[in-house]
Amino acid sequence: MSLDAEASDNQLAGLAAAGDNRAFGILVRRYKDPLYRLLRRYTADPDEAYEAVQEAFIAAWDALGRYDPGRPFGAWLRTIAINKARDRGRRMAVRRLVFGAGGLDDARAARAADPAKPADRMVIEDEDARRLDQAIGRLPSALKAALLLTAFEGYSQIEAGKILGVSAKTIETRVYRARKLLAERLDDELRPGAP
Repeated sequence: MSLDAEASDNQLAGLAAAGDNRAFGILVRRYKDPLYRLLRRYTADPDEAYEAVQEAFIAAWDALGRYDPGRPFGAWLRTIAINKARDRGRRMAVRRLVFGAGGLDDARAARAADPAKPADRMVIEDEDARRLDQAIGRLPSALKAALLLTAFEGYSQIEAGKILGVSAKTIETRVYRARKLLAERLDDELRPGAP
């Protein structure tokens, strides 16, 4: 089989599993942006999302021999990516516990407090998007994954259930709970006098 940028994901995965780095490179180019968007919302942290995407591609490369071509490649890759983001989240929680609440985040906070960035350049839409991303990032992982796969990635509840290994009804319930929790949290933030 020849390498072609128009080849299907399954064809490219087969070539990559046989050791073709160029085929895997095409898959990376196809999926790096969608995976980053998914994990950016999942983690609510651009740096963490970037790192998790990198780890996901490394894990996918290592696991290509176990990829089932009967399953959509994108769904398989998103499963790996979400698992990597969860793993990173657990490791960060342990680090915060060991080093204190601000120990590792102090450098990030210092970078964010850039006095050269004029405050008047911020627009309301950017602030709303940031609040939404942060609120999504604080959701419990099961709710967050279900919401992101259905609302942002366009998967049906059945497809999202297959990715996460749960029933479509469970996805429906999780999405409902995620939206309700998001609405409550965003409403609390926008209420006058809220911190």
